[in-house]
Amino acid sequence: MISIKKRRQLVQVIPFAVISLLFGLIYTFLEHGILGDTPTYPTTGNPYNFNPVSSAILTLTGGTLMGLLEVFCLNKLFHYKSFSKKLIIKTLIYILIIAVLVFIMTDLGHAIEMEESPFNPKVIGYAMNFLMSFAFISMEVYMALGIVICLFYTEVSDNIGQEVLINFFLGKYHSPTEEHRVFMFLDMKDSTAIAERLGHTKYFDMLREYYADLSNSILNYSGHIYQYVGDEVVVTWTMENGLEKNNCLNCFYDMKKSLEEQADKYQERFGVAPTFKAGIHLGKVTTGEIGVTKKDIIFSGDVLNTTARIQSLCNSYKTDLLISERLLEFLKVENYFSTTDIGTVELRGRNEKVNLFSVKQIA
Repeated sequence: MISIKKRRQLVQVIPFAVISLLFGLIYTFLEHGILGDTPTYPTTGNPYNFNPVSSAILTLTGGTLMGLLEVFCLNKLFHYKSFSKKLIIKTLIYILIIAVLVFIMTDLGHAIEMEESPFNPKVIGYAMNFLMSFAFISMEVYMALGIVICLFYTEVSDNIGQEVLINFFLGKYHSPTEEHRVFMFLDMKDSTAIAERLGHTKYFDMLREYYADLSNSILNYSGHIYQYVGDEVVVTWTMENGLEKNNCLNCFYDMKKSLEEQADKYQERFGVAPTFKAGIHLGKVTTGEIGVTKKDIIFSGDVLNTTARIQSLCNSYKTDLLISERLLEFLKVENYFSTTDIGTVELRGRNEKVNLFSVKQIA
């Protein structure tokens, strides 16, 4: 079985493959429209052959490989670079890779056609002529545009969320939609004291590391980050994903385990190992696009306020995790988690009372 994280990474490869395929086919047909049945390139004398199938296979394969390189290597390598630097450096890297691959393929193609060694000076000369020609340079500029579009899509997807971007394209929430969702409000413990001790800059560095370490668990348990609010993160699931195999509870404990395993790293870099508390609840929300100069997809409903207030009671009841009775009714916690009935409490700012439970994972 492929993990959810790996599945998400593979989905990120698709735009590179599709955009490369489209750009490759457009270039192939434009080139054919200009050259027609001409047997050679006018500028270099290299043989020309119109073959859209070969072009499609080549560009699709190249785009897929580029996507794999981006998602599993370069994206991590340039993670903390600015958007413009990432765009420029990565584009140059891909253009260089394409130039090398085109040279090798051109050299091999001419070697086969001329029945000569790929290292024959004449064969290499043909390949170099093509590489220095206006036709190839114009193709590189054209491919650079496609690469920039791919990278831009990836960056936007990372910034606003893959699911959000897809929903924008599909127009899923263009009109307000009612749906039931699970929400987790997760808050760092003693954040004010930690911020005062570390100072704003170092505290921000810790927050960035902290959120990055939590993200894998959220992805692995089918959650989506709705928003960051200072040192608080709001995670949401569809009803199906949040309840399946107790994903919302398992996510909390997987995040906790992740931070515990990296406590030494935090102690060494920041002199403190962050911990957190959370409240989880479910209910109906209205979901839709909002904004004029800046659009966003937001959730509106009483369930968000309720979840936030449930989380705020964790300190009062000396527990790291509180959930509502309503959520517990939908979960299957036997043999996995133990629950303690806190009782019915009146949440601040609400007339309705809510029955709460603390949760512990069974080792």
